[in-house]
Amino acid sequence: MNRAEKEELVASIRSDLETAKSVVLGSHTGIDVNTVNELRAEFRANNVTYRVVKNTLAKLALKDTDYEVISEMFTGPTAIAFSTEDAVSPAKVIKEFAKEHKKFEVRGGFLDGKVLDAAGVDALAEMPTKDEMRAKVLSLFQAVPTKFVRTLNAAPTEFLQILTARKQDLEESA
Repeated sequence: MNRAEKEELVASIRSDLETAKSVVLGSHTGIDVNTVNELRAEFRANNVTYRVVKNTLAKLALKDTDYEVISEMFTGPTAIAFSTEDAVSPAKVIKEFAKEHKKFEVRGGFLDGKVLDAAGVDALAEMPTKDEMRAKVLSLFQAVPTKFVRTLNAAPTEFLQILTARKQDLEESA
């Protein structure tokens, strides 16, 4: 790789990280290629970018940015997972993958100016994703009108049940 390609790669990493909601670092050393490809497919399905980077180039990309604090995590083979849409998705995918593949190493991450260790990445993975939060908010918006309509409908329904019961009493006594 010549100098121009390296500079382009450094600029690409830097621009990707500037738009990232969160970053999770890991290493898939010792895991076969087909399994790593399954991991990459899972990341793509969740709109997460996953790339293996050369440590020196990554450190150059992180220099003079908010992400510079995680540069010490770049030792040995390192992969970066990040999403520009959702801060939780990279952590969720990595946590699920690490459960099934003990050789996968979660090194840490970065979220909102804070460095995360492996436990912090696990805690991030427990949070609901953007889509899950939207679903919860939508269900709350739907619950109030639904309950209101049920309440309005309850009085006439109960009155009708009372009339029906009274009619049955009159028919039985006659």
